[in-house]
Amino acid sequence: MVQLYLHIQLWLVYSDRRPQGYGKQSQQQLMQQVQQMQENMRLKQEELENTEYSVTSGGGMVELKMTGKHQVTGLKINPDVVEKDDVEMLEDLIAAAVNEAVRVVDEASEKEMGALTGGLNIPGLGL
Repeated sequence: MVQLYLHIQLWLVYSDRRPQGYGKQSQQQLMQQVQQMQENMRLKQEELENTEYSVTSGGGMVELKMTGKHQVTGLKINPDVVEKDDVEMLEDLIAAAVNEAVRVVDEASEKEMGALTGGLNIPGLGL
């Protein structure tokens, strides 16, 4: 009985005559799923690119806003941090804010796109 069962299973796996919906999906169903996934990813990418992220550095002395496209849209500097004798500290705070914003944007993108792809590493997505 077990041999018969195994034989039927092998026949279904290797036969083009297996019943529709049994085992693997049809190519058309797979293509529809891939197209739906591509559309979902495109919409999510647009959403992420249009999202604005805000970060601070130096305990709030520098605030930077950046879009999901890594474009800086705003920079606020607390006047208390501006000293003409210590421009280097201001430069460091701005660099830290930019780096933090890039990290936050990339992390959000990886998280959202990873949720869509089920954690698969799909070439060309830059995830």
